[in-house]
Amino acid sequence: MRRSLPVLIAVLVALFGSLLAPAAAAPAPGPLADGGPPPVVPRPSLWEDLGGTVDLTSRSRILLDPGSRARTTTEAGRQELPGPARQTGQSLAEQVQADIRSVTGLRLTISSGHVKPRPGDIHLRLTDDAELGAEGYRLDSSSAISIEAASTHGLFYGTRTLLQTLRADSSHRAVPRARSTDVPTQQVRMVQLDAGRKYWEMDYLENLIRRMGDMKLNTLFLQLSDSEGFRLYSPKFPGLAERNYSYSRADIERLKALAARQHVQIMPGIDVPGHATVISEAFGIGFGSGANPCTGAHTHSHLTPDWIIDITDRDAVEVTKRLVAEFTDWFDAPLFSIGADELPGQLAECPRVKRHLAEDPDVSTLGDLLNGYINTLDDVVTAHGKRTAIYNGTEHLAAPQQQVHSPVVFLTWEGTGTDPVIPGHDEIAIGPFYVTPNNYHNLYPDERWMYERWVPNTADDMLGSGLMNWADYNFWAEDRYFEQVMAAPRALLADRAWNGSAVPDTLAGFRARTAALGDPPGITTEPQPPRTDDGHPSHHWTFDAASYPAGWTYASSPPHTIMAEDVAGDLPGTTYIINNPTLVEDGVRGQAFRFDHNRDGVGFGGTDIAAPWTASAWVKLTATTSDQVLLSSRTGALKLQQYGSGKVGFTRFGDADHSFGYTVPLNRWVHLTWVAEPDRTTLYADGEPVGAVNASIPLPLRSIGTPSASLRGDLDELVTWDEALTPAQVQQHYAAYGR
Repeated sequence: MRRSLPVLIAVLVALFGSLLAPAAAAPAPGPLADGGPPPVVPRPSLWEDLGGTVDLTSRSRILLDPGSRARTTTEAGRQELPGPARQTGQSLAEQVQADIRSVTGLRLTISSGHVKPRPGDIHLRLTDDAELGAEGYRLDSSSAISIEAASTHGLFYGTRTLLQTLRADSSHRAVPRARSTDVPTQQVRMVQLDAGRKYWEMDYLENLIRRMGDMKLNTLFLQLSDSEGFRLYSPKFPGLAERNYSYSRADIERLKALAARQHVQIMPGIDVPGHATVISEAFGIGFGSGANPCTGAHTHSHLTPDWIIDITDRDAVEVTKRLVAEFTDWFDAPLFSIGADELPGQLAECPRVKRHLAEDPDVSTLGDLLNGYINTLDDVVTAHGKRTAIYNGTEHLAAPQQQVHSPVVFLTWEGTGTDPVIPGHDEIAIGPFYVTPNNYHNLYPDERWMYERWVPNTADDMLGSGLMNWADYNFWAEDRYFEQVMAAPRALLADRAWNGSAVPDTLAGFRARTAALGDPPGITTEPQPPRTDDGHPSHHWTFDAASYPAGWTYASSPPHTIMAEDVAGDLPGTTYIINNPTLVEDGVRGQAFRFDHNRDGVGFGGTDIAAPWTASAWVKLTATTSDQVLLSSRTGALKLQQYGSGKVGFTRFGDADHSFGYTVPLNRWVHLTWVAEPDRTTLYADGEPVGAVNASIPLPLRSIGTPSASLRGDLDELVTWDEALTPAQVQQHYAAYGR
């Protein structure tokens, strides 16, 4: 995550203060506020409703201006960010043809000759118009549907507006008669994925790119390394990346080809010199390596000194230069991130660093050392025709001799992130837009603030805004787990960063429009894990000591971030960094996890499972509290001690707290089993039924515990099934693990 604990507190305080402060003055309402928004996301910046509709029919045609057929841009459409358009007019016309067929069922012909448009035709044309810039477009659907732009970025976005109006129409063939000149408020409209800690499936990435293009988001920032993993596989660096959980050059080319058609730039990131345990250990270049290493006293308390690459060592610097040189050429986005954040201030007290600062005349402080390293890598990035991006933070370190090169872009995560705060540098605001769906950080953007109060900054040095998705303590989470919490703020960012004017309705209205649109053409159905109904568990966490699987590096110092291995399924979990449970030896079978604090927890990142289901666990509670949670999600929870009753139960958040007539005894192991059917849940203790409730919830698989409540005591052998076990099966399972 891009913050240490003290800075995290400062971020939350700053953001909370911003939410309570008076809203910034927004521009006066424009035509959209008067006539209501068109049924598209994002809203066009200007939209004149002419009344009525124009219909697509089997006689409609796609007419491509002959001069636009082989071109990607005019001179007015050239702009550093988001980067050059790579799709020709002909390719775009063919893509629109396929998309319209998918939405409407109509097979429209394409003509690139000099043909006069008639009502219901779609006319695409590149025009050298500086007012439109690289991404703006004009749409006129008063008779024929005319879309013109200075580059195919803009033409593509105009066709997305057209396709969304078709999807929103009940017949899927009527387009509102309107005129629109639509130009984005911010240049960079970014979605970031933490692909260092978590490996994302290729199918998910392709779906995400299509969804981004549909909503005019233009930058997918893949942070491809962090402490726990490196996700780019190159034969030049054997041992660095696990092939099965990384992306080859061919994988990246496949993503780039799709992204070019969706007008999304893929921006890579390799995080150095901190957040780099996997790199340090692969090459032996960390501050914990070699003679007279730095120690735990010189890094963050929960990490090893190898979390930081030894930037005092020339060979270590050369290794990272080679990494940057290799992977900048894999990507074609204008920006390349090197991270450069959260360097521990106490590193300055390491004797190795002190000696280097005393001997090198170009640096006198840790800030100088970091800035000089950033500039060294910036030279490599610049030599490959790109600009460097870093997370902010280095500006807090004293650096009397070395200043970060002025073209370097800062990804600004402190405070509200809505105002430029790094003098002399371009910025991208990411501060208010963090999705970190674990129980330790528990960060989600304030969606109401984003839609109803946020005014995107248009200062010359504020390039745009980005939604950040961090996988801390959800290393093996399901892709769809992140998608379900990312989708809504992603749509909000798309709308506000494109159209920064005053909104015409409430968050509820926006959500209704977004839901009505559904997914764009080309989205593939994500495969759902098959439900097991043969008596075999879907998941089984043993809570015994286990090593991280291939592709993940253990970056913490013991006993932090312990892995909870899933021996039956594919959903391992990990504990958090502070107040995390401990591994104890006296479990039911082997070891167990011991919980003694509300912040103790285990992150799984699984999605809820609809009834029928079964969940069982051995628990030995050692204390009574007001609320003890076994499994939880944002929807509901299984309770060991239900709030208000102290009995075993379950909760559907915002709806009801249910209790069984059973209280878990203290200081002895008890085997509990919940068996859920669509309208009934039965509780078993030590294999015998002890209560039933005429209600049920989906099985929550986000985590053990909630952000404010966990169990007190020991936990062992947590097992789930995708079916309702019979009483005989419950008894049989209990007997198999009986004490």
